[in-house]
Amino acid sequence: MTEIQGNTQKMYKRKTQSKLLVFTGGAALLAVAVNLAIVAICKRKKKKELPGFELRPNLSASEILNLADKIIAKSKKVHDAVASVPPNKVTYSNVISPLADLEAEQFPLVQSCVFPKLISTSDDVRAASAEAERRIDAHAQMCSKREDVYRVVKAFSARGEQTSAEQKCFIQCLVRDFERNGLNLTTSKRKELLRLRVQIEELSLRYIQNLNDDGTFIPFSEAELDGLPKEFFESLDKTENGKFKVVMRSHHTAVVLEHCKVGTTRRMVAMAYGKRCGEVNLSILENLVHLRHKFARLQGYSNYADYAVHYRMARSSAKVFEFLENISDSITDLAAKELASLKNLKKQEEGESPFGIEDLLYYVKRAEDQEFNLDFVTVKQYFPVSLVLSGIFKIMQDLFGLRFEEVIDAEVWHYDVKLYSVFDLNSGELIGYFFLDLYTREEKYIHTCVVALQSSALLSNGTRQIPVALLLSQLQNDVDGHAGLMRFTEVVNLFHEFGHVVQHVCNRAPFTRISGLRLDPDFVEIPAQILENWCYESVSLKLLSGFHQDITVPIKDEVCESLKKWRHSFSALKLKQEILYCLFDQIIHCAENVDIIELFKHLHSKVMLGLPMLEGTNPASCFPCSAIGYEAACYSRVWSEVFSADIFVSKFRGNLLNQHIGLQFRNKVLAPGGAKEPIDVLSDFLGREPSIQAFIDSKAEYSL
Repeated sequence: MTEIQGNTQKMYKRKTQSKLLVFTGGAALLAVAVNLAIVAICKRKKKKELPGFELRPNLSASEILNLADKIIAKSKKVHDAVASVPPNKVTYSNVISPLADLEAEQFPLVQSCVFPKLISTSDDVRAASAEAERRIDAHAQMCSKREDVYRVVKAFSARGEQTSAEQKCFIQCLVRDFERNGLNLTTSKRKELLRLRVQIEELSLRYIQNLNDDGTFIPFSEAELDGLPKEFFESLDKTENGKFKVVMRSHHTAVVLEHCKVGTTRRMVAMAYGKRCGEVNLSILENLVHLRHKFARLQGYSNYADYAVHYRMARSSAKVFEFLENISDSITDLAAKELASLKNLKKQEEGESPFGIEDLLYYVKRAEDQEFNLDFVTVKQYFPVSLVLSGIFKIMQDLFGLRFEEVIDAEVWHYDVKLYSVFDLNSGELIGYFFLDLYTREEKYIHTCVVALQSSALLSNGTRQIPVALLLSQLQNDVDGHAGLMRFTEVVNLFHEFGHVVQHVCNRAPFTRISGLRLDPDFVEIPAQILENWCYESVSLKLLSGFHQDITVPIKDEVCESLKKWRHSFSALKLKQEILYCLFDQIIHCAENVDIIELFKHLHSKVMLGLPMLEGTNPASCFPCSAIGYEAACYSRVWSEVFSADIFVSKFRGNLLNQHIGLQFRNKVLAPGGAKEPIDVLSDFLGREPSIQAFIDSKAEYSL
């Protein structure tokens, strides 16, 4: 509950930032943040010439703004030229090819202007980068609404001229994006669409602002917070009478709900957190849903969920419902068994007090502590950053037939940053580059993610652009001879994101718009989620680990086994809670005039095996994803996790370092990009249609 709730602000940033930067970070998912700065100083180096490298990573403030203006001028010139083509004289070479070349050529230049706000050492550069993004984004929005260009593209599309599958996909993307801006509608309907979009954005801003402005806190005595870590007490402000202030923010509530031994305290905190903004945000959510339905109907859909899902792998809200219900039904027995064990544990500790949703996090942790005896402080001693990184390199190189080579004296923005070339191990072909900017710096973008800086593309003159990626993180570097160490969750996160690096550089799609990380959101996380499994297998964990005082001593086999079991502990019950929110999200975006509170109350009891919703809980507060960020698409994380489990179990388990299978995956799954339907990509690799069974079996395999 609180893990999902705690991402409100990040979701808003992800929703409202421009789409110029292509990110991952599940968590994905992942997002562009504001107030990004770096205080470390880096001397500017003379640019080293690199084959196929069009990115300009170290521009000055004035150079960024000048380049942004040139980008806009060139884009306008090309769009004007395309728009001037008479409809009866349209060809691939005078309509589609110029737009494809423009996008491919300008993508690394746009990123050169935009990504410095994440990493630059200069206040002026960061400010210029933000301004350049504003200008370029405004121009891109204008281009996406040019009716003259749309008419010409549509005229070519209607001719049915013979094109390759990749070309057809690119053309469909062009038409789709124009029409999602209403260019296929009458003038009056287009104006209404714009009006609705503005209203939706304004309400979304107000919704998030309400949550951000909420300063509610509850004062507690030390005894009422029994069980909380000492450092947590030290972080709390106090009231005048000496009580500790627990603020209704996720970084406070999550700690209380997971560690506090006092059941009444947990209940008070959960209820207060679930009531934030009360009727205000509930009214906003109801209005947002109503406006989204109107927006979708203008575009020919019966409801907003079908609009949101239509171009995703799931394709329809009916398919999403079927998927969620199948998963939920399949794990009911296991979830009931898990819940019964937690209820029994509470009875032992608190007597006959009824088990509530507010007890879930606390008793899951209590059960895990008893069962696994995992000391994560000790586990951390086995994961020095440099050793983890070398292990990731070896696994990725051996599995996918790659060779990573550091570019010495590369032009970078900080002395900690490194640039690597990626070569095909067999042919020696250069296939891409990636930057690693891994270590913590004050005000640097705080989340681990991958940013696409240059994408695979094949220009009309036969030139191929190769991918460039950036992996950002906030790890601890070595200090005074002491190795920087990683928490196990950081190891998993880094491995996941490095999977996105490989995904990006191994892509061979001929069009920037469908290459690298610019894929179907239901599909883009699958490769990296598959690779997370390597962090729970003994063979690969030993490549990633070594005691920091003697790196020849890897992590013990019994710890590896405990980590695997810990990963799946109470996973059915946790998944039930996620499915609850996914169903809630789908239903409110499928039907109008739904009583949101009654719906949530009904679903809560039904999905959560009879556990009632906390009295007074406001669904708009406890689950803001439905309001902004993932509306009608909350299912996507579960969707990709299910199919990643199928691929891992069917192909990789027991073959963790099998390069033959790794190369098949690289060529059949990573290389095509968005040119093929995701379901066809997965089916081609598996030799059959994907199934949910491996995912269900994985939940039961390590059950209580």
